[in-house]
Amino acid sequence: MATAVTVSSSLWHHCCRRPTSRIRVRVRASMAMATTVVPAIIVGAGRVGRALQDMGNGGDLLVKRGESVPLDFPGPIFVCTRNDDLEAVLQSTPQSRWSDLIFFQNGMLEPWLQSKGLTNADQVLAYFAVSKLGEPPIDGKTDTDPEGLTAAYGKWASAVATRLLAGGLSCKVLNKEAFEKQMVEKLIWISTFMLVGARHPGATVGVVEKEHRSEARLISQINYYLKSIKSLVVLVASLIIELASAAAEEKGILFEEAMEERLCAYSRAVAHFPTAVKEFKWRNGWFYSLTEKSLAEGKPDPCPLHTAWLKELKVI
Repeated sequence: MATAVTVSSSLWHHCCRRPTSRIRVRVRASMAMATTVVPAIIVGAGRVGRALQDMGNGGDLLVKRGESVPLDFPGPIFVCTRNDDLEAVLQSTPQSRWSDLIFFQNGMLEPWLQSKGLTNADQVLAYFAVSKLGEPPIDGKTDTDPEGLTAAYGKWASAVATRLLAGGLSCKVLNKEAFEKQMVEKLIWISTFMLVGARHPGATVGVVEKEHRSEARLISQINYYLKSIKSLVVLVASLIIELASAAAEEKGILFEEAMEERLCAYSRAVAHFPTAVKEFKWRNGWFYSLTEKSLAEGKPDPCPLHTAWLKELKVI
């Protein structure tokens, strides 16, 4: 049986606002990009790397595992590896070329980038999906964002957008503040849906959105500082609220309202995706670091539901 909990609606409004400025944050519409695809170095020969190469004009250089990034090939460097391979990529790239790196990884890269002196590194928030090597990518368009969700930031952002447009995909070029907001929102999505799905073995993203989101309607809201969690149904909406609130407090971000609707709409678009808690350091681990920080300061856990479920799955 579910344990009913309540909290003031001010919690959600504290970290979200009405989406009146969603259009204004876009620095440049993707359709305004030039049509010339700039040759690039592509690090990583997996699904995304190969897809980006297929969108090029034949002048790209593909760098595979164990190979070094050349010094004499100008232009952008697309990094399409796993997060845990980023250290090796950096070591194999001449330092004079670090400013040309564009990171396509999911998750919270900011602490790692800062530790390497790459605070303003180019990044891409890739909402397109490549199911199998060699298959065309599926654009991340949803019923709430029909114009597409993929976004790029940095000096090579326009080159990224042009290439994706050439491949039939959408891409927005954003300033750093707008990009960070959308990046954290996707981090909330992947941390929420993967964790909830992991509690229901075999559940896809679509199953989580359809079945376990509806269960959340049994409870109106979550208590932000819930002290005891015993028997709670899977609360997708509540976990989204919890993580969004913690992220807003940590990063000083004011999210647009209707985040739950946007994230669930994306889940419907990629309903076949399997769920699992992966790359903990880069995903759920960032939220758990906020928990550790608060507890060390003698403050309440800002993500109690998240922490409880990580413990339940023996992730921590």
